[in-house]
Amino acid sequence: MGVKDSLLTDEMMDTIIANAFEWIVVVDHRGDIIYLNDSYSAFLDVDSKTVIGKHVTEVIENTRMHHVVQTGKEELADLQYIRGNYMIANRVPIFNRNKEVIGAYGTVIFRDTSEWDKMNSHVKSMLGRIRNYLQEYEQQTGVKYTLEDIIGKSKLIQTLKEKVKHIASSDVSVLIRGESGTGKELFAHSIHQLSNRSSMPFIKLNCAAIPEHLLESELFGYEEGAFTGAKKGGKKGKFLLADGGTLFLDEIGDMSLPMQIKLLRALQEGEVEPIGAGKPIQVNVRVIAATNRPLEKMMEEKRFRDDLYYRIHVIPFHIPSLRERTEDIPMLVEHFIQKICKRTGRRITSVTPDALAVLSRYRWPGNIRELENVIQAAVHLSTGDKLTLEALPDYLTESYSIPFGSKSLKDTLEEAEKQAIIQTLENVNDDKLEAAKLLGISKSSLYEKIKKYHIG
Repeated sequence: MGVKDSLLTDEMMDTIIANAFEWIVVVDHRGDIIYLNDSYSAFLDVDSKTVIGKHVTEVIENTRMHHVVQTGKEELADLQYIRGNYMIANRVPIFNRNKEVIGAYGTVIFRDTSEWDKMNSHVKSMLGRIRNYLQEYEQQTGVKYTLEDIIGKSKLIQTLKEKVKHIASSDVSVLIRGESGTGKELFAHSIHQLSNRSSMPFIKLNCAAIPEHLLESELFGYEEGAFTGAKKGGKKGKFLLADGGTLFLDEIGDMSLPMQIKLLRALQEGEVEPIGAGKPIQVNVRVIAATNRPLEKMMEEKRFRDDLYYRIHVIPFHIPSLRERTEDIPMLVEHFIQKICKRTGRRITSVTPDALAVLSRYRWPGNIRELENVIQAAVHLSTGDKLTLEALPDYLTESYSIPFGSKSLKDTLEEAEKQAIIQTLENVNDDKLEAAKLLGISKSSLYEKIKKYHIG
């Protein structure tokens, strides 16, 4: 046999690829399948010829090939669940000479059935152990969220995440400010989870949700027989439950003045006295407080104690509203779609551009909580594999600008001015001089307004 006869022919190459141990799929720039090798076809129980031209999501469950052609970013060694098995998938974009994405090819690592079954069982076992560990950790400490649960790549969010990492290990009090629905609790959980107290309890108390006459017993507990209806054996308060760990006091601005005095005493002395107890009990608790109330104004009106404010305000955190970080909306929308689909079994793979445009323009007075509720409703109302404009609530498409009539003229104008500054700064990558030119004001005026509206 000559050298020429031994060269690899196209026919030989086709045979090798078609029967390769690795499963192979190739899609075009739209995500439509243009090739599926025989091994992959056999596993999926489809005809490799009839699937040509179909969108990859119609053939392969949990695929991300269509995302790769959209982003142009490769995804290597990704765990993918297909037909009851965990597979290890690689997805690589294909570029033309002009660096444009013209398609993508994907491979699934697979050797033989017995070896894969063994590996698949091992993966499932490991995932089960991880889930059990996380559930056990949550039950023991009360921590549900970590820094990874805070979604966003905006400068505001990245700065706050770095601040969490920086101060978590310290033991000082933290006051988290922000509108309702911005995710203040997620930051509180994250601070505890990264602190030296992470193995100890994280106890939460919503001060606005507990009736005034019950708040003292919730915070400090009571002894048996302390009052009519007291439980046999008494009850531990939140301070004692959080001993050694963190106490998260949500909506602290709703606490009455008498309770503020008792809370301040507990923080200053490091001890609590349960109702009906004869002597105080020492506690070691880090306090993280949160509120959406204007505490400074409340202090002027004598509705919030100055000394308590300075006790809890050692490290202040301001969580931005969603309208202050609109660049995070696409990422949040994708996150909520995946989260809701995983829980409900629905198959929504993406959001249409016009729907995303409306979601990005709306003011979101209820912030992230409102966005998640809207996406949940839209997922259930969607009929295809995309979240469309028709699935969104009417009020989003009818009124996504400044809510005229709900505020005074002065507040409405200030809101419009603030949003104009925020949007302009985002468009010029935070170049203050360029932003001032575009807005038609001096640089010093811009800095005054940035300070006034607490931007950046």
